[in-house]
Amino acid sequence: MTTGLLLAAGAGRRMGTPKALVHDDDGTSWLRRSVGALAEGGCRPVQVVLGAAADEARPLLEGLDVQVVLADDWAEGMGASLRAGLAAASGDAVLVSLVDLPDVTAVVVARVLGSGSGPGVLARAAYDGRPGHPVLIGRDHWAAVTATAVGDAGARDHLAAADVTLVECGDLATGHDVDSRGDVRGDTPTSGQRPRT
Repeated sequence: MTTGLLLAAGAGRRMGTPKALVHDDDGTSWLRRSVGALAEGGCRPVQVVLGAAADEARPLLEGLDVQVVLADDWAEGMGASLRAGLAAASGDAVLVSLVDLPDVTAVVVARVLGSGSGPGVLARAAYDGRPGHPVLIGRDHWAAVTATAVGDAGARDHLAAADVTLVECGDLATGHDVDSRGDVRGDTPTSGQRPRT
């Protein structure tokens, strides 16, 4: 089985609150929605990396079959969260997603999972040809990703140098990440135009 790895450790400075604590206007928790997408899309187990406001975020996961991983050095950036998640992961591969992707649903997760398997797999969702999340990383790549995952780069450097299968999902979602309240309301251009991992 492929581990679903949800990165939700950041402070959400532009959002004004950690994104793990954000809810939609209808009360939907971003954290619970993201966990659901991974689980319903076929990931087992699902691990959530928390950091900023971890004590406040934990209760939001109550009743869900998830493993919590703490990134003590979360303030260093997304790379620290990814390293913590990979260190705790098991199995042949992980599917990495982010808590701030509101329209990345279980169908996107399932399509990326279906693109390959095993320790050598390396694939990621693309939206109209633009690379995005989730990213499927086989165990053979974990050491190299861990070595280059610094700051907010995540797996970007490794992915840029490797042979990555792009899985087109633009018919299913936009893949845009939400970085501010303006993005939620549609007031500002989304930062999702650039891949972060």
